[in-house]
Amino acid sequence: MHPVVLKQVGKTYHLDAVDVPALSDISLEIRPNCFTVISGPSGSGKTTLLNIIGCIDRPDHGEIVVAGQDVQKMSDDALSDFRARHLGFIFQNFNLLPVLTAYENVEYPLMLTKMPAAQRRERVLALLDAVGLADRAGNRPGQLSGGQRQRVAIARALAPAPKLVLADEPTANLDSQTGAAIIALMRKMQREHHVSFVFSSHDPQVLAEADDAVFIRDGRITSVERRTEVPA
Repeated sequence: MHPVVLKQVGKTYHLDAVDVPALSDISLEIRPNCFTVISGPSGSGKTTLLNIIGCIDRPDHGEIVVAGQDVQKMSDDALSDFRARHLGFIFQNFNLLPVLTAYENVEYPLMLTKMPAAQRRERVLALLDAVGLADRAGNRPGQLSGGQRQRVAIARALAPAPKLVLADEPTANLDSQTGAAIIALMRKMQREHHVSFVFSSHDPQVLAEADDAVFIRDGRITSVERRTEVPA
């Protein structure tokens, strides 16, 4: 089953008296267990597309199925619960809660799913160890480097065992060496957790790692490159 299927999706933003089309006639299938990169120039619509796939924004029209669910038919409350249970998010500015420790940031989405405390602790510690930050569990974001903060964000995204992880320019605020390490870590976690990753990015390092590359310009998909066989 494809984790995401979009059919003729469109989105227009209404700014004062001006209509600004963001996406037009987007049809796309995201393959399972793949690194999919949505790439295009600034203003091309890639972040809007990522937000629609991530059920953060709703399209004006078209069909969208995520993890087997027709999300267009969900209420806002049902959509919020669906996001918490099935999707993970990684942002370019990390979006960690500054008053919480690394441990507490990773634990936070699990508290929303009512996971028992002992099970939460086991999962959080395992994820922090997997991203190389077991010794930083008690540090707050302000005490961590950019690369370390993004590692916490990756652990947090994977905490609820999502079907799909969405990453919006995850290397944009990192130097190239740290960015390369983060890409390698995301690839490792994607394979170990059998989860689909979808990125918006124009970072050549991210694009080079893509199993599938979706190119977008002026709100329309211009081409899709299937670069690998679907991993088992």
